[in-house]
Amino acid sequence: MLLEVTDLHGGYGSAKVLHGVTLSVGAGQTHALLGRNGMGKTTTVRTLIGLNTATGGRILFEGQDITKLSPEAVVARGIAVVPEGRQVFPNLSVEEHLIAFHLKRHGNAWTPGRVYELFPRLLERRHHGGQQLSGGEQQMLAIGRALVTNPKLLILDEATEGLAPLMREEVWRCLTLLRENGQSILVIDKYVRRLMTLADGHTILERGRVVWEGKSGQLEADKAAWEYLSV
Repeated sequence: MLLEVTDLHGGYGSAKVLHGVTLSVGAGQTHALLGRNGMGKTTTVRTLIGLNTATGGRILFEGQDITKLSPEAVVARGIAVVPEGRQVFPNLSVEEHLIAFHLKRHGNAWTPGRVYELFPRLLERRHHGGQQLSGGEQQMLAIGRALVTNPKLLILDEATEGLAPLMREEVWRCLTLLRENGQSILVIDKYVRRLMTLADGHTILERGRVVWEGKSGQLEADKAAWEYLSV
């Protein structure tokens, strides 16, 4: 397993959100973290990357304990996040984003030039600032910014939230291509039907607890599991 999370607890100060979350992502696999809004999905991601402090449990990445590492140290290990809300820098151009975040490691497969091949629209807009981009273009940039760090694990939190249908399709196309090329992915998204064609496995959270886990075929067949999903 590339990522192994065991009995993870955490939250925000005295407000406990996660209650023993367990999940894993194998090398080259795509795993979906599912559940309704406010069930602990983003808190799980924030705790995985060190933005929130784990109060219990363990996070292993490539067999090494990263539970107490800083966000900078987690990134250095090879984890990149496309955050909810995109969070692009308004005064940096597309090209400046990609150059600033580019890390030459893990074979240096992803360069700014390759991101432009993946998202030709970004090439057309490479001199535009973040605030001049549409929501879909910002999401492409957020994905490209994560990819140029050449991560071993790519985490996407609500990758298609608020996007027009055509832009959503661009994101799904990108994720399918990444999966086919062996990129390990942990993805949060509300479009469960699309995730079922993309992900190898699924974990469903309800109030910070794992209430279901399994493969796409099992999720399709288990009607009780769908009660925990906003679909």
